[in-house]
Amino acid sequence: MADSPARWREPTKLVPLRWGTWAGRSWGGLWLIAAGGAAIAGSNGPTAWLAVLGLAAHLIGWSVLPSRGWRRVVVLAPSAVAMLALLAGPGYLTVLVVPLLCWFLVRHRPLRVWPMAAFVVATGIVIARLVPEYHGMPVAASVAIGVAVGAAWAARAVHAASARARRTSRRRRSIAP
Repeated sequence: MADSPARWREPTKLVPLRWGTWAGRSWGGLWLIAAGGAAIAGSNGPTAWLAVLGLAAHLIGWSVLPSRGWRRVVVLAPSAVAMLALLAGPGYLTVLVVPLLCWFLVRHRPLRVWPMAAFVVATGIVIARLVPEYHGMPVAASVAIGVAVGAAWAARAVHAASARARRTSRRRRSIAP
């Protein structure tokens, strides 16, 4: 039953952890990444300390996600720069593709699902034309983040489905006379 073709596991669940649980580190890292990004986006001149705290939380979030160590390290700088670029307003929402690609890398998603990031870029371009001023940033960012989350879930579904299909075709070849 353990080798059933319907059973798929996150690749990061196979990574040996030195501390914590897979679920705890996954959820904790995700919340720190998101809360850090929100804190950065919610800061301005007088609340620059909020951006500093948000950046620290964002980087810690990436660092605790269960994954191979090099993957967690590689995403730190690009994701931080992308989050800081969002301070410029809705015209820069296309940079949300960077944290999404970082997510794909840290979650061990295969390259065949990376084109899903095009939805985030397209959304950012459309939003930049519809909402040129910063006062519309909360709604614009919510829409763009929603698309990024949808793309991440779609990438997971494609990854799982393609892994199941590959496993089933291998099994058929081994059974065939």
